[in-house]
Amino acid sequence: MTKTQSTTNTQSLSHLNVLISGASVAGPALALNLLRHGARVTVVEKAPDLRGGGFAVDFRGHVHRTVLTAMGIWDEIHARQTHMGRQIVVDANGSPKVDLPSEMMSGDVEIFRGELARTMYERTRGRVEYVFGDSIATLTDTADGVDVTFEQGPARRFDLVIGADGLHSNTRALAFGDESRYLRFFDHYVAGFEVPNHLGLDRTGRTYSEPGRAIVIGNYDGDPDRASALLVFRSEQLSYDRRDIAGQKRILADRFAGMGWEGPNVLKALEQTGDLYFDAIAQIHVDRLTKGRVALLGDAGYGATMGGMGTGVAIVGAYVLAGELALAGGDHRTAFAAYEARITDVAKGCQKTSGNAGPFFAPPTERRIRSRDRMYRLLASRPLAAFFKKITEKSATNIKLPEYPA
Repeated sequence: MTKTQSTTNTQSLSHLNVLISGASVAGPALALNLLRHGARVTVVEKAPDLRGGGFAVDFRGHVHRTVLTAMGIWDEIHARQTHMGRQIVVDANGSPKVDLPSEMMSGDVEIFRGELARTMYERTRGRVEYVFGDSIATLTDTADGVDVTFEQGPARRFDLVIGADGLHSNTRALAFGDESRYLRFFDHYVAGFEVPNHLGLDRTGRTYSEPGRAIVIGNYDGDPDRASALLVFRSEQLSYDRRDIAGQKRILADRFAGMGWEGPNVLKALEQTGDLYFDAIAQIHVDRLTKGRVALLGDAGYGATMGGMGTGVAIVGAYVLAGELALAGGDHRTAFAAYEARITDVAKGCQKTSGNAGPFFAPPTERRIRSRDRMYRLLASRPLAAFFKKITEKSATNIKLPEYPA
């Protein structure tokens, strides 16, 4: 599609009133893109305020750069990036086994998820209605709009509702059915929390693996006192309450008892932390991303817990969804069909790369650990570094973007 054709067909969305559920990354990204086309946007978020911190997320390849530049945040992401350095695989004594260059793990640019969300929130909060501490209770899709009731606020009607509320999406459950129909478990769990920087790391990371479990400790911001711990372990599917932090701590303490290297220090920090992330390594596979006037974006529609470049896909998906609505003049039937057609392949491709995230960090046997380390050494060598970079970018760039002028 040429620039002239895009400009001719693009119409203002000032008549469109859109509700977005979720203010992590996908939600503010869509809000920012919809604002570029003139839509009226409300974002509802169950958390009491914008969530900070979180894992570092990276962007790679020309598609990510094109989208982030069009959104006007490419330079700001660089200004807030982690500047993360090398990742080193160590043995039980902390001695290096493999030294991995930063571009292998951190892409072209890396930023904390919370910093990325705040970047987009700051650019939209004056023109977007953000409602914190509330969530959608019911959705009634009609010919003329979607009638929405909330847990706290009064009922309202919107032209469209977009579920951008993560892997365990409430919007998806209400409009598409129970999560159990769509979630695929990949035999591993992951946890993350802050730990003291006992190792004196400065924007570098260390990874230690034992059969079926791994600890990754990294310092991403240069703070001499703080670091973050990532714990991965192999397991059957567990039954636990996602709101019961104490119960999740007990699971982790049991699974990492007797762990070598920094295991004892990490478990001590686990006892004291008040901010724990814990979830299954899983993916969401839906039959369709849209239903009537409701659509799914990001992890809600094609999420992967880790390793699937989920943030990059969510940003691209937000750009495409808003752009297709603009090209269709707000006609959601046309726009939703085009959005699904464009984003499905790239989303599935990125999910394929995440299926091995668990065994990648926590190989099941000592032999597999040695095999992984040998592969690391090969990929970190200069002859294969460029090849590895090309492979990791392939999934992220597997989409042809039309021009969506503001």
